[in-house]
Formats: sequence, C-alpha cells, structure tokens
Amino acid sequence: MKKKLALLTMAAVLGLSVTACGSSDSGKDDAKKDDAAKDEAKDDAAKDDAASGDVANKDKPLVWFNRQPSNSSTGELDMTALNFNENTYYVGFDANQGAELQGTMVKEYLEQNIDTIDRNKDGVIGYVLAIGDIGHNDSIARTRGVRKALGTAVEKDGNINSEPVGTNADGSATAVQDGTLEVNGKKYVVRELASQEMKNSAGATWDAATAGNTIGTWSSSFGDEIDVVVSNNDGMGMSMFNAWSKDNKVPTFGYDANNDAVAAIADGYGGTISQHADVQAYLTLRVLRNALDGVDIDTGIGTADDAGNVLSEDVYTYNEEQRSYYALNVAVTADNYKDFLDSTKVYEPVSNQLDESKHATKKVWLNIYNAADNFLSSTYQPLLQNYDDLLNLEVEYIGGDGQTESNITNRLGNPDGYDAFAINMVKTDNAASYTSLLTQ
Repeated sequence: MKKKLALLTMAAVLGLSVTACGSSDSGKDDAKKDDAAKDEAKDDAAKDDAASGDVANKDKPLVWFNRQPSNSSTGELDMTALNFNENTYYVGFDANQGAELQGTMVKEYLEQNIDTIDRNKDGVIGYVLAIGDIGHNDSIARTRGVRKALGTAVEKDGNINSEPVGTNADGSATAVQDGTLEVNGKKYVVRELASQEMKNSAGATWDAATAGNTIGTWSSSFGDEIDVVVSNNDGMGMSMFNAWSKDNKVPTFGYDANNDAVAAIADGYGGTISQHADVQAYLTLRVLRNALDGVDIDTGIGTADDAGNVLSEDVYTYNEEQRSYYALNVAVTADNYKDFLDSTKVYEPVSNQLDESKHATKKVWLNIYNAADNFLSSTYQPLLQNYDDLLNLEVEYIGGDGQTESNITNRLGNPDGYDAFAINMVKTDNAASYTSLLTQ
C-alpha cells in the first residue's frame, strides 16, 4: 500500500513539471490521468480496509445460542434481536420435540416397570418435578412435556400450565390434575406430588444444590409416596439422584445427557435426553465461520464445505423465518446409553480441519451465562473448544455468574477487538443489553 502511495506521489510531481513545459491540452490529459490514479488509489485503500476487517460492530456476525431471545412470560420470539443484522442467527435445539421425548421416555418406563414402580402399593404413581427456570422457554417446554405425557396437564391461556405446584399431596392443586395410567388391565392414578423452581438465594436458576436440598424436604414429607423423580435437566437430576433417589432405588429422569448422568444409568438413573450438544456447538461456531468467510450460510451444514464437513437432515432443522438452527433430540436409556458416555466427543461428520489459507483465523467473543452450569460448562464449552480449532476461530470464553447480565456485559468493553460474537444470555428478555454495546 505504501509503495502504491509513493508511486502516486511521484506521478503527481512529474505531472506538474510536464504541465509547466507543455501545452494546455497536454495538461488537461495529464490531470485526467492523475485523477484516475487517485481514484485507483482510493479503491485499493478500500480493499485494504476490507481485508483488515474494518467492519462496524453492529454489522459483525452474531449468534445467540442456548437461550433464544424471547419474552419470558409469553414465549414470543424477539425478532428484533434475531434480525439484529444480516449475519445474526440463533442456535439451540428443538425444545418441543425434546420435551415430548422426555415425557414419553418417563411414561414408557412406568409402563415397562409398573410392577416395581408403585413403592407403597397405594395405586398412585407419585412423581416430583424439579423446574429449572419458570421464565425459560426450554424449562417451560420440558415441564409441559412431562405433564402432557403423564396426563397431569391442565390448560391455561391456551397452553399447558407450566407453573410449579409447591406441594400437592391430595391432588387438589389447580396447576395440575391427577392423570390415569392403565397397564395390563389395571388403572393407576398419576399425581405430581410436588414441583418448584430450583432457584438459590442469590437468584441463580437451574441450581443443582437447591435441587439436592429440596429432594430431602420432599422425601421427608412424602416418603415412599415418591415413585419417580423428574428434572428439567441433568444437573438438578443428578443432585437429587445422589442425595436420595439412588439409595432408595427411585428412577430419576433428566435432560442434557451429561457424562455423569449417562454413566449413572448403569446405577439406576432412569434416563436422559441428548439434545445433540455436539451438533449445537458445531452450529454455534459454524454460522459465524460462514458469515466471516462471506459464503452461503448452509456451507458445512446442509452442503459439504471444502473439507468435507456436512450434517444430515436427521440431526438438525433450520427455520428461515426465525433465523434459527435447532438440533434434534435423542432419548438415552438403558438400551443405548453406552453410545453416549462421552458427551464432549466431536461429531464425526463435521470433524475435518479447515484450511487456514482459505479460512483465515478470526477472533470471537463468546460467553456462557453461568460458569457453574453443569451442561454448559462440562459439555457445551468443551465441545466449542474442540470445534474452534477445527474452524480456525480464536475464541475468548467468558463465564458469567448466572444472575446478572452486567456480570457479562461489563467484560465486553472492547467489541472492536473481535470479528464476531456468540451470546448466551442470563434471561431471554435481555438481548438489548448486548446489542446496545454493539451499536455504540
């Protein structure tokens, strides 16, 4: 670039000397040539700026992941956030499909093991439910999925009520109803004995320690009336399993297919749901890679990239209107758990290294809403760290406290230093807390 400017300066000097000695027509021609040279220099400078990544922060690729921008009360998607710029997407999993799968898994387990499920032989199959976050779409979906499958669902405002019941020893709670399960010609009552949001005193939701303490309280109240334990995730599920249900041989069901939960199936953990974290983690970084490369967003996803990476249609879906990629879920039970023992293993069809000469290294700022979250810290982030090398992305990982957005946003003080952003919010309502920093 410097050489180009030096040549242009020399040309300008020579042009002045010729003009002084030549005719007026010659001077006009030389002036035109000089203007053309200056225009060429401007074009070259623009190209150099583009190559150096001179892109406004508001225009840089952005992916929301794990927590979809939405109204925590109604579930309505925040399309302003999802359309922040032309390179904005969401990556998660199909929450409704996974929720139904979890509910079905629990119901089928009851049907297959009915002779040993009813511990006190009272004809009532009692279950307790650990709810992660009453304002989180995924938590809401999972609560609804279990209640629908077990026949305990009650409608509210056109949807299944997902509110916690507190305690419901006599079946009089209004947020649920008693369900019925018929197996081998015998009818059983299915009752949600208790449910609550697992939030600690500091305000962090999905709290495993709170779940572990709560199962102690519930077991003291209900004793052998508790036949099944269900949790919105494995972090809470395993805490309850280790604290009580393992010793009492009460099947416990979770969600996420964390390593410890999958391994615990051999010791009586009832089952869990794999939300294909390996596919999600890949998609989280892949959409950024594609946007940074300026290639079709489907590259390395639905169509093979130059390294041969590609996903099959049975592991994800894409909703163009919502600008959202959703991984599909798989039930993990005693029949197949050995296939899921390593939750941090890179998904084989997208495990090929990209050529750095074609896909230059770029910097990405990425946060995890809660550094203590079992699924995100023990499964998702390790997967991201495997994929970032494969995709030639230099990622800075930021761990939040699970309580406030400011604990995270305060560490995004220099967005100019990054080429792209991956954001995992504390609350789904708070997308503007991040986008406002990128529009300053």
